[in-house]
Amino acid sequence: MSLINRVYANPKYSKLFEWGRVISIAGSAQILVQATGLLTGILIIRMLPTKEYAFYTLANTMLSTMTVLADGGISAGVMAQGGKVWKDKKQLGLVLSTGLDLRRKFAVFSLLVAVPILIYLLLHQGATVWVILLIIATLIPSFYAALSDSLLEIVPKLHQDIRPLQANQVMVNLFRMFLSTLSIFFPFTFIILLANGIPRMYGNMKLQKIVSKFAESNQPPDAGYRKNIIEIVKKMMPGSIYYCISGQITIWLISFFGTTESIAKIGALGRLSMVLSIFTVLFGTLITPRFARLPDNRTSLLSKFITIQVVMVILCTTICGIVYLFPQPALWILGQKFQGLEVELTLSILASCLALMSGVFFSLSSSRGWPTHPAVLIIGNIIFVVTGAFLFNVSTLKGALWFNIFINLYPVTIHSLNFYYKTFKK
Repeated sequence: MSLINRVYANPKYSKLFEWGRVISIAGSAQILVQATGLLTGILIIRMLPTKEYAFYTLANTMLSTMTVLADGGISAGVMAQGGKVWKDKKQLGLVLSTGLDLRRKFAVFSLLVAVPILIYLLLHQGATVWVILLIIATLIPSFYAALSDSLLEIVPKLHQDIRPLQANQVMVNLFRMFLSTLSIFFPFTFIILLANGIPRMYGNMKLQKIVSKFAESNQPPDAGYRKNIIEIVKKMMPGSIYYCISGQITIWLISFFGTTESIAKIGALGRLSMVLSIFTVLFGTLITPRFARLPDNRTSLLSKFITIQVVMVILCTTICGIVYLFPQPALWILGQKFQGLEVELTLSILASCLALMSGVFFSLSSSRGWPTHPAVLIIGNIIFVVTGAFLFNVSTLKGALWFNIFINLYPVTIHSLNFYYKTFKK
């Protein structure tokens, strides 16, 4: 017993035990969140006809695009500014209210850009006018909720008040799964979109109560914080706009050059890849806020960044290896419509792992106020996209997936190099 006490008393081991406790608590809750999300996704895949699931894939992709455009770096700016004043309830509230105000204004621009594109893609895939109108109308609640939930979550993340946050996420996902069962009787895209939006709006009301413990958000926007957030947005917005194209380019290419069946297949494979979001959320909840709070010590920052990189490489290699060796269980989950996609599944997971690493490295840099310069990111990505278009047959599912892997190699590399450059430059 005395040996155990000495181990716990040792500063190195006590910190290790603390991290183990935090990760186990957050991880178990996040597994539940992702499990309900995965079950909902599988239910949708199995219940919707192939054509309806293709429409759902396009609508969901456009929702992601609209959300990115409405953010443009605002969340990174709120995280960076909030990390400096996280102990001050009033100042943190000012940062949050300023970010929310900017999000609402950016949302108008986002809608004007994204909705016409979605209409064109749905028409191109044979959707009727009434179907398109219903899809757009039911997409709005999800978009409205997305404007605020990611910003509201920053406050409890900075304070590491994780349990209420995850309890809210579990409740939202369970509510969504319940409403999604309506697709058994009404197998239409707009029903699924509505089942996604209503729970998120309800969850945001609960999230406001969690935030109120740490921030006075009912304040007018602050000009000083607005200026600081806009500075980060200026650096990140060009990259965000480009991400809207490159981040979903596989689906865009399949939408223009492929078939409705190919859209459904790539959407279904992407649904399995969503399991990786458990790691994205864990890093965003536990690692990035703590990284944002670190003092400006070059040695400490480099040490922690390298450690995170090593962990990510080991994690992603393990995931890809398991999927390569045992693809059948995952394909069985998708149903008979998607059998025979063993190679495509492995390629999809590999591309998602690269995107996961890229997102983690970028969020760590952004949390310090050091996002990769958009010119460097965009020019390099364009070179990779053009090169990939010549190397791979993007009109086929397999060719589009190889193309996706190829273009994801660049951001992983450049976000890592950017962090090292900015750290040594200070």
